[in-house]
Amino acid sequence: MKRLILPLIFLAAPAQAATFIPPTGCTTYLTVQSRECMVSQFYTCEGDAQGEQWRADFNAEGPAFLAKVDHDAQWLESYYTYDGSKDVLAPMPRDPASFSDLLALGLDTFDFKLSNDNGEQTTIRGFDKLTGETTTIDGVTLKQTEFEYTQTDDKGTVLVHSKGNEYISEEWRAFFSNHSESEFADGENRISDMPPVKFITPGKPGFALTLPLFECDAQMSSLGLPHSVAKSLGGS
Repeated sequence: MKRLILPLIFLAAPAQAATFIPPTGCTTYLTVQSRECMVSQFYTCEGDAQGEQWRADFNAEGPAFLAKVDHDAQWLESYYTYDGSKDVLAPMPRDPASFSDLLALGLDTFDFKLSNDNGEQTTIRGFDKLTGETTTIDGVTLKQTEFEYTQTDDKGTVLVHSKGNEYISEEWRAFFSNHSESEFADGENRISDMPPVKFITPGKPGFALTLPLFECDAQMSSLGLPHSVAKSLGGS
């Protein structure tokens, strides 16, 4: 199966205490250290439409995921390093995802298709809903959401059913992971608790660091990385 060549920033070496450098013409504005050994870099690019932004995720092994969203947080394109594949939003979604509707109405439903570079197309249907609860993490005020969605293939077979809670930032117009429960077609059940721990802006220690800091003991041990590396940078 033919796979695309990932963007240059994702052809990096395995995890180390390195600084994230976005593509030419792009500017990193936020680093988010999360639980379950994940760090995300948020950046914008001069050549993109207004409101579009990118997120690059790194785990203990290095680059893991890259995605671009628009002003309403619609997924425009996504890259997966585990198999080198790419998804893009299919034209004319039946019910586009809308960050604006979520803020204004407290509920946003969505129904859209994703096209993979291998020729397959899947449909994602679900909702995001504000719970009415807010929380403050590392000095940043976030609203909590509830979500649920199913992803089906072109025959209607459910590939994954997922539900849980996330956080959103009005200022950054971005979603951040929290708790999720997912059931896959092969019978696998996966539970994740990956809330943000630290929000790091330009000029602060740890900004643009590509080494995740929290709950990484097992992953770092398997890679032969000393725990003291993370501890020296403020992780657990």
